[in-house]
Amino acid sequence: MHFKLIIAFVEDSKTDKVMDAARSAGATGATIISNARGEGLKQTKTFLGLSFETQRDVLLFLVEEHLCRHILEEISEVGEFDTGPGSGIAIQIDVEDAVGVAHQIESLVHVVEEEL
Repeated sequence: MHFKLIIAFVEDSKTDKVMDAARSAGATGATIISNARGEGLKQTKTFLGLSFETQRDVLLFLVEEHLCRHILEEISEVGEFDTGPGSGIAIQIDVEDAVGVAHQIESLVHVVEEEL
């Protein structure tokens, strides 16, 4: 079984909705890194040295490759990534090898067979 890593940078207010969408699309779980900060094309404005930007969460999903695109599209829609600058992004990266996922493989075999 081959895996991909989806890395999503999400507004912290949308993390739960994105997680629910990913699970319903086939993700078996995620690692959440809270309170990340990012900058886009334009720097955010500050007032007396205080930033007005919202906090982001980084979500790491290790998913089976055949389910990856569907999960990516679902989290993009729910996270409203294409609505405007700074709303979030998600990328996928090929994973050469993974350990510690034997319990996930057992449950994913049937799901992937249905997809194919």
